[in-house]
Amino acid sequence: MLLAIDVYYIDSSAKIVGFLFSNWEDDKPAHIFIAYKNEIMPYKSGVFYQRELPCILALLEQIDITTLDAIIVDGYVHLDKGKMGLGGYLYQSLPQRIPIIGVAKKPFFNNTTYVAEVLRGKSKHPLYVTAIDIPLCNAACHIQSMHGKNRMPTLLSLLDQETKKFSIKGII
Repeated sequence: MLLAIDVYYIDSSAKIVGFLFSNWEDDKPAHIFIAYKNEIMPYKSGVFYQRELPCILALLEQIDITTLDAIIVDGYVHLDKGKMGLGGYLYQSLPQRIPIIGVAKKPFFNNTTYVAEVLRGKSKHPLYVTAIDIPLCNAACHIQSMHGKNRMPTLLSLLDQETKKFSIKGII
């Protein structure tokens, strides 16, 4: 199984959504997981993972991670000069090794060594793919093969939309 995760913030609260799916070409999730977290750290440039990682780990408490073949995060696994991004920290914090694929919409400085640019559809703007525990070229091919004719794969667009349907439910 594959899992794509996204987080949306309002003030110091977050909604975390995970889409579980079977195949890279799927156009809808097999299962949707949702978690809420309060008292989120404020955003700090350079240490984004400190804000997002606790949210992702809260969602993963609902999932049998032994069934996962890969996790896709909105962001980077590696930053420039080999520095870890969110996906790298997630990889290190898991009790077992699961490949992590980061998909970002914007480039990170001069991060060319650890990034594959993936053009999808008719877009002239690439997605920036990074990975750990899976060859980068394989990760890029998987993102390229995902369902949809647009820059963003269908499932990742739907995930973003679902995450932004923020609800007071669960927020105390």
